[in-house]
Amino acid sequence: MTRRLIDIESLVDFDAHIGRTRRLNGWFVQSVDLTGRTDVLRTVDPRGAVFLGCEFAPTVEHDLRRSGALLFPRLPDLPFDPYRARLYDAAELYDTGEYAASLDAAIYAWSHAHPAASLTAELGATLHDHAISGAFEDATTNLDRRKIVGIMGGHAVPRGEETYRTAAELGENLTLSGRTVLTGGGPGAMEAANLGAYLSPWPGSLDDALMIMTSAPTDRPSIDAWAHTAFEVRARWPVASAGRSLSIPTWFYGHEPTNVFATEIAKYFSNALREDTLLHHCGGGVVYLPGQAGTVQEIFQAVTENFYAADASLVVPLILVGREYWTDVYPAWPLLQRLGAGRVMGELIYCVEGVKEAADLLTAGT
Repeated sequence: MTRRLIDIESLVDFDAHIGRTRRLNGWFVQSVDLTGRTDVLRTVDPRGAVFLGCEFAPTVEHDLRRSGALLFPRLPDLPFDPYRARLYDAAELYDTGEYAASLDAAIYAWSHAHPAASLTAELGATLHDHAISGAFEDATTNLDRRKIVGIMGGHAVPRGEETYRTAAELGENLTLSGRTVLTGGGPGAMEAANLGAYLSPWPGSLDDALMIMTSAPTDRPSIDAWAHTAFEVRARWPVASAGRSLSIPTWFYGHEPTNVFATEIAKYFSNALREDTLLHHCGGGVVYLPGQAGTVQEIFQAVTENFYAADASLVVPLILVGREYWTDVYPAWPLLQRLGAGRVMGELIYCVEGVKEAADLLTAGT
């Protein structure tokens, strides 16, 4: 008999379920303050329940352990919740007027101040990333993986450049066609793609948004100016009505602040886990705009998965945008053609001139 698993992520969830049963076998309770539920906890059978970073009144933890529950304690001195049950949003990461005092900056500073050899630090980061993976799965449960499209590209692309605009137009067009845009979550081309998806309910708004944002074309020298102009756009076109898109950034690349236009943000410590999660979910294909080392790495990571795919159905389209760029500047295209020769993936690798061609390829047969 398969054990039923129940995720409890809030006190409201706890109260709703506890009224139906007194057996907690299969319960996973994440970061819930249960100090006010002492009486009910003493009337249940907690065998098989797992409590992750929950708070209890004195003596309750001991009683639960003795009765068969598994308790993971809160870890000290962490600027983040390692057991969080949901993804981040931009308002949470940029929770102050100055980036240096924000949650995002505090977590990045912590990640570089605590060596991996520190058991508490390593455990905290690992538990956090595991929780983020679970939250990302929950967030994408109702999405068709075949309609999630990854958009990769250089983090240094300024807001005023044509490459930035075309990335935004691609994000908008894909969203309007029923796709869900997924990016690496940084500035530059990644921000542009999330911006296009965000503004998709407001046709013609991109020009006005760019007029606001181009006063701070990049996050250098000031992350504050860059972020403030983006939040101006969010204030004018509210997030509650915005087009949905996802991003998966990382504190590993702390010099790349998270863009604020993805409506759900899965931010990781581990870049390897982040890259794997990103590529695994892009069943609708991946578009590569001009970029440098990071983008080239992402191309060949996806190519490797396609090359060794155990089943042809697992091979996803990979589209390079910019024929001259990917043929002469960073000649990935000739190598991909050689790798794809005689394989299923060879029929699903493209190099096109513009984003309209890319969008047409990805939405053909919609």
